[in-house]
Amino acid sequence: MYLVKTPWWLKKLYPQLIWNAEPGTRSIFLTFDDGPIPIVTPFVLNILKKYDAKATFFCIGDNVRKHPDIYKEVKKAGHSIGNHTYNHLRGWDTHDQVYLENYLKAAELMDTALFRPPYGRIKRSQVKLLQQARPDIKIIMWDVLSGDFDIGLKKHEALDNVLKNTGDGSIVLFHDSIKAYLKMEYTLPKVLEHFSEQGYTFKALDSASI
Repeated sequence: MYLVKTPWWLKKLYPQLIWNAEPGTRSIFLTFDDGPIPIVTPFVLNILKKYDAKATFFCIGDNVRKHPDIYKEVKKAGHSIGNHTYNHLRGWDTHDQVYLENYLKAAELMDTALFRPPYGRIKRSQVKLLQQARPDIKIIMWDVLSGDFDIGLKKHEALDNVLKNTGDGSIVLFHDSIKAYLKMEYTLPKVLEHFSEQGYTFKALDSASI
């Protein structure tokens, strides 16, 4: 079970995490987890380019190691990069020191202050360790979850998740992964088209926007 729209009370419980960007500019912040991956990540880059959209890619360190050329293309296109640990660790099930070391191993490949915990699962103690290791770290969660990873979800339902819940300042989570590809491939172009027609712009996350 997962929440498509992050409720206000959850944001209040974890104010040290960033759930959405400040509204006021009619901007949406698309984010993509788990890449870079052949075929999938290049597809995302091509669609974003078509709509002159920027996004943020939370990359797994081991995938950056395996696919450095795709990673370079993401950066070359002007998108933001975020750390997503080296091995996609679930914080709740991982010893704090192991979690920190895995983050630092990924950081050797990606110099970024942005971080997203895999599965959105992170202990308060792990947050503190990361903040000590990198004082300027920004731990990014999300406002809207597309559900593209859910094998039981139909592709039009993933689209509805985004269209019905996204607004000014929303941080929207997609996945540039093989598992999510079919639903993301269907949903992403329609999301870009719909909100572009509504006068929204698509921006990458950075210190100015969060």
